Amino acid sequence: MKKLTKLLFIVLCLCLPTVLQAQKRDDSKYLAGAVPEEDGKVVFSKEFSIPGMSQDEIFERMQKWMDLRLKKNQNETSRVVYTNKEKGQVIGIGEEWLVFSSSALSLDRTLINYQLSAFCQPEKCEFRIEKIRYTYREGRDQEKYVAEKWITDDYALNKSQTKLVLGLAKWRRKTVDFADELCKEATQALSVANIDQIVVLTDEEVEEAKEKKESKAIVNSGTTVINTKQQPVAQQAETPVVAPAAQPVVEQTPAPSSQQSAYKEVAPDQLPANAIQIGAGKLVIVIGTDAFNMTMMTANAGGSLGKMSGKAVIYTFLSPDQPHEQLDQAATYTVRFYPNGQQEPSVVLECKKLPSQEPLEGQPRMYIGEIVKAQMK
Repeated sequence: MKKLTKLLFIVLCLCLPTVLQAQKRDDSKYLAGAVPEEDGKVVFSKEFSIPGMSQDEIFERMQKWMDLRLKKNQNETSRVVYTNKEKGQVIGIGEEWLVFSSSALSLDRTLINYQLSAFCQPEKCEFRIEKIRYTYREGRDQEKYVAEKWITDDYALNKSQTKLVLGLAKWRRKTVDFADELCKEATQALSVANIDQIVVLTDEEVEEAKEKKESKAIVNSGTTVINTKQQPVAQQAETPVVAPAAQPVVEQTPAPSSQQSAYKEVAPDQLPANAIQIGAGKLVIVIGTDAFNMTMMTANAGGSLGKMSGKAVIYTFLSPDQPHEQLDQAATYTVRFYPNGQQEPSVVLECKKLPSQEPLEGQPRMYIGEIVKAQMK
């Protein structure tokens, strides 16, 4: 009897850490809406906006990345199966292992089959992961499932949609994480300075990245705007300066002269595409209108004009090391474009801040401003 009690105690000690870890798990990332559906089919999708990049370049980047990523699986099933440069379409299929748990005594995993699609247009791209199927176990005990009847909200969540169903939780978590990693890799492929820098992560690097827990998957977080135009180092300004309450910030602007033309108001959607040229000047963000409590900072990573949902917007990018807390809190701000060698802005844009996505680690921080008033010289 004593031996049995001792054995049960040892088993309890071994299992207790696992039980406590499960109780502490934060599954908010995997609850309602984490597995999106289109017409009853599971489709993970991500939209990218890449101002200034042509359809051909976006196509070539996505084709190269997808080819490298699928070849990494090292099987004949994983490959690019269709390309159409004129229409900007790249489609591939893949098969690889999703590992639920691994130890010296056991290996719990499933094969996942999927389709990747990239639909490229000038300055934008839609990336999709769909037709997901699983093959669990091998040999005569083989089990096959489709995502639509295995990981969707109807199957993998309880009735109140507050918890994952125990038996299906691991499938849903791993699939959402898998889709998220693919979206991150596609983001990197579109973000690098040139196509030769496109690489795929090793298995070790992927595992290291997974250790950084995130509360939200980027695959379901709306449009990601990618800035590929970096301002030359010589053009970059110093760290943003916040004016102290007792000392007003005054721009070093010379007194008006007969050679300086007055500003004229322009409809936001009528702004010329070349009104702002990164490399030919700098973008300065101004927060506040009171001279005694004003913050000014340069968008060190550049910016560009664009449109979102039919509205004229300006994308501005802070470098990863720039302070951003005050801009995060601001509802409105002004963007000024100073041509090189000039102390007076040629363009002044009053903006209302729109929602934008948190950047990946080490990437520029992007802000989207709906242009409510535009002035030009």
